[in-house]
Amino acid sequence: MAPPPASLVALDRARLVLGTSVLLDEVSVGVADGDRIGVVGRNGGGKTSLLGVLTGGRELDEGRVLRTGDVTSGMLAQTDLLPPDATVREVVLGDLAEHVWAGDARVREVLEGLLGGTGASAVGGWDAVVGPMSGGERRRLALAALLVSDPDVLVLDEPTNHLDVEGVAWLAAYLSQRRPRSGNALVVVTHDRWFLDEVSTRTWEVEDGRVHTYEGGYAAYVLAKVERQRVARVTEDRRANLARKELAWLRRGAPARTSKPQFRIDAATALIEGEPPPRDTVELVRFATTRLGKDVLDLVDATVSVGDRTLLEDVTWRIGPGDRYGLVGVNGAGKSTLLRVLQGQHPLAEGRLKVGKTVRMAALTQELRELDRVAGRSVIDSITEVRSFTVIGGKEVSASSLAKRLGFSGGRQQSRVGDLSGGERRRLQFVRLLMDEPNVLLLDEPTNDLDIDTLTAMEDVLDGWAGTLIVVSHDRYLLERMTDRQTALLGDGSLRDLPGGVEEYLRLRRRMPDRGSARPGVVPATATPADGGAAAASRVGARADAAAVREARKTLARVERSLDRLHAQEARLHEQMAQAATDPDRLTALTAELAALTDQEARLEEEWMEVSEVVQDA
Repeated sequence: MAPPPASLVALDRARLVLGTSVLLDEVSVGVADGDRIGVVGRNGGGKTSLLGVLTGGRELDEGRVLRTGDVTSGMLAQTDLLPPDATVREVVLGDLAEHVWAGDARVREVLEGLLGGTGASAVGGWDAVVGPMSGGERRRLALAALLVSDPDVLVLDEPTNHLDVEGVAWLAAYLSQRRPRSGNALVVVTHDRWFLDEVSTRTWEVEDGRVHTYEGGYAAYVLAKVERQRVARVTEDRRANLARKELAWLRRGAPARTSKPQFRIDAATALIEGEPPPRDTVELVRFATTRLGKDVLDLVDATVSVGDRTLLEDVTWRIGPGDRYGLVGVNGAGKSTLLRVLQGQHPLAEGRLKVGKTVRMAALTQELRELDRVAGRSVIDSITEVRSFTVIGGKEVSASSLAKRLGFSGGRQQSRVGDLSGGERRRLQFVRLLMDEPNVLLLDEPTNDLDIDTLTAMEDVLDGWAGTLIVVSHDRYLLERMTDRQTALLGDGSLRDLPGGVEEYLRLRRRMPDRGSARPGVVPATATPADGGAAAASRVGARADAAAVREARKTLARVERSLDRLHAQEARLHEQMAQAATDPDRLTALTAELAALTDQEARLEEEWMEVSEVVQDA
């Protein structure tokens, strides 16, 4: 039997108090060699403080932190402290000599994934100064610097903030497939549930000063938590009936002979077997049609420009009653601009926008300044100012009840709006929007500042909301949970429907030219024609070249079909792995199958690269 993995860092009876709040109460947990731990919990519950304790950035009030030997740790905080006058080279590479980092495949992969390649083109090059950069660019720099330094215990606090869907997918693949090695571990706090499932092998839930540990990623954590709650309910019922049962046993004379109950994860699975789909789509569309009529939003032959840059060209998009769309795209592709176009806040360069007569639109933007007007009021007063009651899921809901569903307890409803945290203000924005009874709702990055519990509550509320919904987000779990269809802005002026969801978007992006080079999948549409010297070649040579090109194109088509089949098989395997999260033998077999598919995919992509050079040079 193999020995248990060594602990790299551990907390022993840790206690941490902030004001009157107990963030950690006699907590004993450890990060072992090879662990990839996802940390979840409500905002303000102590997740970030726990990370600070693990990395030595925060002192405990009681207890101790145990570290093994010379284990190193590094943390990506939610706010960066990059010196504004430093260059990209100084921040990311420090004093590493060029031949050292350029010869390290791991460093090159980090630079390619986060900074656009070994020239750091995505952030303006190595000599670009940090000061003028956007928050997203600075976030990428800080993350790249940490991954290049490669500490033994890597601690990440909301690493997906400011990353687009592609960036999140790259980071998940890097952390789960390429970084793991003997002697290192990962601890990550994030509200991105897809990311948690991809990366985590264990989950810590920080709740009421305790840290509950679960095996597996987010899906396994939810299942295990349901089972834990079921056991707690059974235990409470037994305690409530204890006196009655004791009396019955005494009356029977001999003690009752019982078998010890065995609570398995199958019991939790049984709880959800009869659970209906989250939304009755047909019924909601019927209600939405009643509220909206047949015409909602029609964007016809539309061209959208910002300055001299064209974001969308000759696009037609018809949005009907009850439609639920998720919008994805690279940063800067125009997602937020498109939402402003639908609201009539950004003019079309060409084409027209037709808005239905009964449309009542509301938008959750990334700005919180709109709450400044009610900063002196209580939470509940700021909500009832809009409306005291609304209808969700066919039932009348009071302002207080809806606020409670979204995390404002009775006492918190009396707090001043001006005293709320960023996440609470975001929740209040959402409650006020729903109380205004819109029938078209636009959500721009709704996950900002929200914890997983609040996101789950938001999804639950919208499950019963009858209207048309359009969501812009890099959180693929939320997109696929909250919407029925996904649409992509690919950065080439088009708006593309995604029958295969976000995974199809990532495949399309891999096949597009990127920063001047093609990604595996298809031949770039901007392939350079042969130069004049090739035109002077002999007719025989030209015919031979033409035949080679035709053969290469056939090979490309074959490889692309094979890659598509592999992607579908990988998706099915991931689903089976999620279902087998509590079956180690089955999970091991599925992991081996996935590894074989990954190797096959790598060979096909190498073949594609070789053949594509023939086509590009034609």
